Amino acid sequence: MDEKKRKRHMTRSEFLGRVARVLSVFALGGTFAGLVRHQVAGGTVWQIDPTKCTQCGQCATHCVLDQSAVKCFHEFRMCGYCNLCTGFFEPQPPALNEGAENQICPVGAIQRRFVEDPYYEYRIDEDLCIGCGRCVKGCTLFGNGSLYLQVRHDVCKNCNECAIAAACPSDAFVRVPASKPYISRLGDRT
Repeated sequence: MDEKKRKRHMTRSEFLGRVARVLSVFALGGTFAGLVRHQVAGGTVWQIDPTKCTQCGQCATHCVLDQSAVKCFHEFRMCGYCNLCTGFFEPQPPALNEGAENQICPVGAIQRRFVEDPYYEYRIDEDLCIGCGRCVKGCTLFGNGSLYLQVRHDVCKNCNECAIAAACPSDAFVRVPASKPYISRLGDRT
């Protein structure tokens, strides 16, 4: 083979090297695009306005994730630390103890801890919380409303068209600045 033809033909290793470089560029581009998409559309993220939320249960079932990105938050500044917490206990529980039959949360995501007579502290285990809103409904209807639902942004994919927002009957899902992605039950943003 003469010198000209040899330059036009590449070896198998040269060909595979070029293919690997091209695939690497596509992979990096896809990773970058994914990061940009996950960041935020227009500098905003989805959030639940606690004043509009009706605790309908859609957050637990309509999220694109296996376990909803919506979690129960607790505004400790509002909490009464009650012995009979209506966000923890079923309405008219047979007993005031931590038995599963007495709890309103279907997955046991709220822990109750004795502080001093007659006060108890309630904590949300976000790994267990499914965002059903049953505790929030109890706290809002019969208590002081210190429990409320929020989208956890370390979990949320920030979908352009959020499936939960589309299913929300009260239009409680709103876009908020990514720099202050949480809406406190007291109305301040963090």
